[in-house]
Amino acid sequence: MPAEPNPEFLRRAIALATQNVLNGAGGPFAALIARDGVVVAEAANTVIATNDPTAHGEVNAIRAAARALGTFTLADCQLYTSCEPCPMCLAAAYWARIDRIYYGSSTADAARAGFDDAFLYAEFRKDPSIRTLPAMQLLADEARVSFAAWSASPSKIVY
Repeated sequence: MPAEPNPEFLRRAIALATQNVLNGAGGPFAALIARDGVVVAEAANTVIATNDPTAHGEVNAIRAAARALGTFTLADCQLYTSCEPCPMCLAAAYWARIDRIYYGSSTADAARAGFDDAFLYAEFRKDPSIRTLPAMQLLADEARVSFAAWSASPSKIVY
């Protein structure tokens, strides 16, 4: 059973996001990861500071929590984020096995501030060959060798 939501954790994420903007460090996004009522990690958006387009607040917090806990799975953890996660951050939360997400601003709020993910959601619904960023499969048989090696590996750690 997940812990009750802690509004103070969300307030902290919102404060980090605001501080990030006021300090000129990056976008208005920040997040923290909590487990058992304790903050495990927190982070703000560092896209511009690090020249890393994946350095969103949620991804940075997930990375920091995984390091702090020494694991690649954040089951039993909650994500508190200043804004409803973008598609990349939402996918990262699923991959990390986060139990629950609590957010402040909505994607509509973000869009009004110039951070609109509607384009991405529309692109994902298209066939890969007709997206703005087209994708084409090549060397399928050769590429499957990696999956065969994974399937046969006695030392794999399923995640």
